[in-house]
Amino acid sequence: VDASRALEARNADPLAGDPYAEAFCRAAGGTWADALDGCDPEHPLRTEFGEHFVNFQGARTKYFDAYFRRVADAGGRQIGLLAAGLDSRADRLPWPDGTVVYELDQPRVLQFKRDTIAGLGEVPSAERREVAIDLRDNWPQALRDSGFDPASPSAWIAEGLLIYLPDSAQEHLFAGFDVLAAAGSFVAVEESVPWPQDVVEAKRAEERAAGDENPFFSLSYNEQHESAEEWFSRRGWRGDTTPLQDYLRHVGRPVPALDSESGQMISRISLVTVQKT
Repeated sequence: VDASRALEARNADPLAGDPYAEAFCRAAGGTWADALDGCDPEHPLRTEFGEHFVNFQGARTKYFDAYFRRVADAGGRQIGLLAAGLDSRADRLPWPDGTVVYELDQPRVLQFKRDTIAGLGEVPSAERREVAIDLRDNWPQALRDSGFDPASPSAWIAEGLLIYLPDSAQEHLFAGFDVLAAAGSFVAVEESVPWPQDVVEAKRAEERAAGDENPFFSLSYNEQHESAEEWFSRRGWRGDTTPLQDYLRHVGRPVPALDSESGQMISRISLVTVQKT
């Protein structure tokens, strides 16, 4: 994902600029640094699928960046990044004074990001608080222990996360948002309609046979409990769902043919924003 963001940032007219993405890939080294240098012309990001994946990541980043700008304009000062990974928004977005960004992820992931950014000598534009926790544990309590105030409005993001959770864990995650969110709070997620199970099993077999280092189908649960907008709307939130293929057209990027693997992936994905009324 970060290699895609780094390649997107090199475009003449990038959808979103992430100056930290390349630094993370360089720090990690290996095949993802090679992808940026073009050393491996058969690298997945150099294929037709990779071209569409870079467009996808550029569009997704633009969508959620715009979401957080609206949140800031609405007065949101508590930001939660679930499975934060290498999300650099605490450092690169122009947050208003008093904003606190809570980053929840595994300890080693947070340490890698912290060490890499420190090496650049950068100072985040918001107060960044790391919450080192597995999301299968009691992450709402860990947030409270880190100073999060459920009585004040907040804004949340689950980007590239739901597909790696079983449907029961998706429900648990949404319930955590609902409990922690005061009136006026926001949640934004990327969600995906499951693939046909026979396709998933065939893809998993291909990944195992190839010894794939990034086995998307083998790591994903391919489940959906309920669409985010429906789940939240029944609990007093109002929302908006944007199919990814529509958003790609909106930002002027090509939509792959539906009969291609890229097209099948993108046609299943939607970007959702909801607000607690």
